[in-house]
Amino acid sequence: MTNKNGKGLVQIFTGNGKGKTTAALGTILRAAGHGLKVFIVFFMKGDYEYGEFSTLPKLPNVKVLKSGFRQFTDPLNIKPEEKEQAESALAAARKATLSGSYDLVVLDEVNVALEYHLIELDEVIKLIEDKPPRVELILTGRYADNELIDKADLVTEMVKVKHPFDKGIKARKGIEY
Repeated sequence: MTNKNGKGLVQIFTGNGKGKTTAALGTILRAAGHGLKVFIVFFMKGDYEYGEFSTLPKLPNVKVLKSGFRQFTDPLNIKPEEKEQAESALAAARKATLSGSYDLVVLDEVNVALEYHLIELDEVIKLIEDKPPRVELILTGRYADNELIDKADLVTEMVKVKHPFDKGIKARKGIEY
């Protein structure tokens, strides 16, 4: 491993404000710039044209896994294939975290996957507990569970003060996705 900082922490970016994934992507950019090895798994963002999907794989030492489908997941009508995708993504994140090959592992939108019961909280807690000491772990998404917050070293809540969506301005390519 190239992580020279010695201790990897657990970070959570949560809340209803914009910027959770953006904060994680900023950390990835910084880590890649210092030669750290990065694995990011996107929960619930599989088949859509997010700008980061074309850029991240071009960064040295960054591996990307997309999970999910184009349509939004309806938490009241979870499809078996949505659950299977999320479980597979968590298994891949666990494998990457424990492999000794990565310095930074990011689980983007994992908190939403937990809230929608696509994956089990106990499995994410076990991942945190089993994480090698030098691996940095970032969990993003709204609805961070209090047990995860208690286990994290850093928790940032993005608070929406004002958002263009409230004025009917839709997500813009290159800015919001």
